[in-house]
Amino acid sequence: MRKRSFIIILNPVAGNGNAKKKLPLIEEFFTENKVDFKIIITESIGHAITIASSLSHKPEQVIVSAGGDGTSNEVINGLMLNLNSGNSITSQQKYFQFGVIPIGRGNDFAYGAGIPGDFVKSMQLLLEGEPYPLDIGHIVGGDYPEGRYFGNGIGIGFDAIVGLEAAKMKYLHGMSSYFVAALKTLILPPKAPTIEISYGNEKKVTTPALISIMNGKRMGGAFFMAPDGDMNDGLFNLTISQQGSRIYFLKAMLLYMRGEQKRLRGTITTSAESIFLKSISGGMTTHADGETICVEGFNLEVKMIPSALHIITRKK
Repeated sequence: MRKRSFIIILNPVAGNGNAKKKLPLIEEFFTENKVDFKIIITESIGHAITIASSLSHKPEQVIVSAGGDGTSNEVINGLMLNLNSGNSITSQQKYFQFGVIPIGRGNDFAYGAGIPGDFVKSMQLLLEGEPYPLDIGHIVGGDYPEGRYFGNGIGIGFDAIVGLEAAKMKYLHGMSSYFVAALKTLILPPKAPTIEISYGNEKKVTTPALISIMNGKRMGGAFFMAPDGDMNDGLFNLTISQQGSRIYFLKAMLLYMRGEQKRLRGTITTSAESIFLKSISGGMTTHADGETICVEGFNLEVKMIPSALHIITRKK
């Protein structure tokens, strides 16, 4: 077993407040295993970014996100800002070791990274797992002209609107809230914007209901937006599904839940290192790792940063 130390950034409101109840269990686990650890509890939205961005790099120290996808997103943003504060990411020789205790609602980032959903097993993995390179995405535009990092993926259009609706639900969580929000959005499907999208050597004008740009595999706890997603291949998995009827949307939902969207008429699946989107008419509703990037964006630039961090996970 590797002799590691841990800084655990815990979001007490993650999982509808259930994360706070895990605090004594986390303390008990790391104490019993006789490892150095420190728990820092976040106090507000964005606090995990501030914490992670201020940490010093130490060999064998693991920065752990204890919460859901939003917490992991904030810790990733803080670590990337930290790395980027002195030297460029590409020339940086050191790296942060990153870990996850998934105690949120969806835990989609952890799933894509190979982190067990079981609470105790995820902590055991922090002790026994190995650090593997982790690609990180970066999006510029909307409410973030300076850019925002993400670990799991981006949704534009139907996916993002459903996410906003799911976030409003107080009595449903995880997959159930996302599924109900999707059905609610189906009642009055939003009008799709016309977008010019460029990736690789391709440039096309399209009117998509949904654009998915994934580093991981899953969104909303049940929708496999990129069933073949790999967080260490240097590429995004890009899926574009066209506007359609309510029946088309319902069929699309079922196919995405099985990861079989390639069978969906009018759907494009490919991969790319960078993607540029320009709205010709209408605005783009966009989220990254469930965090709102814009409700009506007009220009977005998405790029991959290969092997930016290292994550403690299972051997592939």
